[in-house]
This record gives sequence, C-alpha cells and structure tokens, in this order.
Amino acid sequence: MSEVVIVGGGLAGLTCARRLQARGHACRVLEATDAVGGRVRTDRVEGFLLDRGFQVLLTAYPAARRWLDYDALALRRFSPGARVWCDGALHTVSDPNRDPAGLVATLQAPVGSLGDKMKIATLRAEARRGALEDVFTRPETTALEALHAHGFSDVMTERFLRPWLGGIFLDDALSASSRMLMFVMRMFAEGDAAVPAAGMQAIPEQLAAALAPGTVRVNAPVAAVGNGAVTLQSGERIAADAVVVATDGAAAAELLPTMAAPSWRPVTCLYFAAPASPLAATVLALNGSGTGVVNNVAVMSDVAPGYAPAQQSLVSVSVLKQSDATDGALAAQVQAELEGWFGPGVRAWRWLRTYRVDRALPVRWPLEVGAPLAVSPGVWVAGDFQATASIQGAMESGERVADAIAG
Repeated sequence: MSEVVIVGGGLAGLTCARRLQARGHACRVLEATDAVGGRVRTDRVEGFLLDRGFQVLLTAYPAARRWLDYDALALRRFSPGARVWCDGALHTVSDPNRDPAGLVATLQAPVGSLGDKMKIATLRAEARRGALEDVFTRPETTALEALHAHGFSDVMTERFLRPWLGGIFLDDALSASSRMLMFVMRMFAEGDAAVPAAGMQAIPEQLAAALAPGTVRVNAPVAAVGNGAVTLQSGERIAADAVVVATDGAAAAELLPTMAAPSWRPVTCLYFAAPASPLAATVLALNGSGTGVVNNVAVMSDVAPGYAPAQQSLVSVSVLKQSDATDGALAAQVQAELEGWFGPGVRAWRWLRTYRVDRALPVRWPLEVGAPLAVSPGVWVAGDFQATASIQGAMESGERVADAIAG
C-alpha cells in the first residue's frame, strides 16, 4: 500500500482520492482554500445560494453517474429547450421528444426554418453514434465549422445555436472543438441539465464526505512539489510515494515549471434578487438578438426553490464579453438591457453580487482524452484541462490518474 498526496480539493482531486481509497490505497488531499470544490463553489448571501458562475451538472456524465448519489443531491432539473429573445419577444424552443406540448410554439419560433429544427435531431443522432470514446477520435474542426457543415442556416446559428452553445463553451465565436460539440450534444440527448438543491458545491462536498475521515485538509496551500514530497507554504514537508497535482491548469503550471499553462475562457456572472420570477419556468433564456451584453438568463429559484428565500427569486445572468465597467455599472447595464426582455418590473431587481471568473474553462485544442500525464517519476497531473473542460473531464481525469498509480 502506498501513500498518495493529492494537491487540490476540486472535482479531479476528490475523485482521484475516492478511486484510490476504493482500491485500497492511502491518500490525503491538501486544499489551499477553506473548503473543497475548486471552481465548483457556492456562497450564501442574504439567504440566497450563489454558485460562483452559472454552472449545471449534466446527469448523463458517466463519471458523475459512477461517483455521485443523485438522489442524495436532490437534483433539480431544467426543462429541455429554451426561451430565445429575438424580434422583440421571447420565443419558446423546446425538445419535441421530451416536451411534445411545446412543438407548435417551437415550429413557430423565428429562430430558423423547419429544416433547421429537424437538423437538431439529426445532429443529436450523429452525436450518439458509436461509443462515447469514438467522439474524441473523429476529424476535428471548430464547432462553428461543424454546424455549417451540418447545414444549419445563419439564422439558426445566430439566434439559437451561438448563444446556447456559446454559453456552454464560454465562447461565442464557437471556436471550440467540434469534438466538444458532439460530446455536449450527446450528454444533452442522454440526460438532463440539473443543479443540486443545496447549490453546486454540494457535489464536491458529497465526494469529500465519502472519503476516509481525515483525508482532506483545508487551508493547506502547497508551495513546492518534488519527487517523493510536497512542501506547504508554512514550510511543512509531507512525504509521499506519489503526488497528484489536481489544481487548475494555471496553478499546476506554477508548481510544475515543465508543464505548459493552458489558455482560459472567462465569464462574468451577475446575480439579482427579484420580487417575482421574470420567467416563471425552469428554462434558460438566450439572447438571440445579436446585440447587447447578456448571453443567457436563468431564474435559479424556479429550478431549485432553495436558491432563494421565500417570496423572492434569484436571477442569474451570464456575460461572455469581458467588460471594463465597474461591477455596479455593469449591473445597471444588464438591468437596462433586460428591461427590454421582461418589462419595467426589472427595475425592482436588486443586484446581489458579480463574479468575474477569469479562469472559468480551459481551452482544449486538440481535444483528446489520452493516457494520464506523469510530468516526472511519481508526480502526476489531473484536471479538466487534461480532458473535456467539464465536470466529466475533471472527474474522469482524476479516475485515470488513480488507476495509473494503482496499477
């Protein structure tokens, strides 16, 4: 039996620890901050649950299914489809397979032709062809080029696909890999988008709770990593038979100078307290107008009522373009823009907090899921920057490294 030290208590590190312990190996997790989660954290502010950036769990993620107890998380699911803001109104675009009642509204929505809407089904079918692993060996272009090759019109691309997929990739240019496009389409076809009733941080907390007592140590920032040991910023040295650096890619590159740091896609997420929901529905609202700063809007308390106190609603707004405006000025700009969507009631919203997440998702090109990375003998790297930029990627990377160590 070996002792493994895992640097980072995010999804990759915690899943790595779960896998190692399941296979009989001792390990400990060193987390620099005051709680587990990494980029998956939730703050409680005035009775509201604010995820640090709009995030969802796709329930079809294979690694999430292996390690998470969905019933215990009390998942609250988004309805399939969206409301799209274009031509001065919100239009319903639903998944006819899951929401037959929305078929007529979907056919009438001015987001593309009937052929465009039928092509969504054929794209889903293409994404589900073969084994999941096959997705990452297909010829690779950009997501935008793949959509054009599939025959979608410019209207469909600009009004629906760009804001929807851009919000997932945090890339409104749709320059992400076509492999990521097919992976995401497959996950949406085979499951739901959901959030835990207690916020997204419930996911890493559940992973950590299943570890042996004393495995996780918080407030333990690591200053250096070497073969056979890590050194904390306090000067404490901890010996290890193997070390896994499971921080985000930028922090990993600081600890491991031979490793190249990934590029990042940023996002800004604003939260507002509202006296009533502007949507009254468990759907995502997308900006298909081609103007403004808002990309997507979700009323989190419509999906998971516990996200807001009684008699109030929590509105999440995502902005993809970076802004030099102050937080207050950006909030005012967003409210003015959304007044056009939802009417004068938006003036009664109260801005709660803005999260500017500079390192939200790592850029992955080419998108390959290969063998675990050992940067030197006994030192491994895990994280979503080694797989898909997703919850699945982080957890799968942690599994793969654990298997490589365990042999």
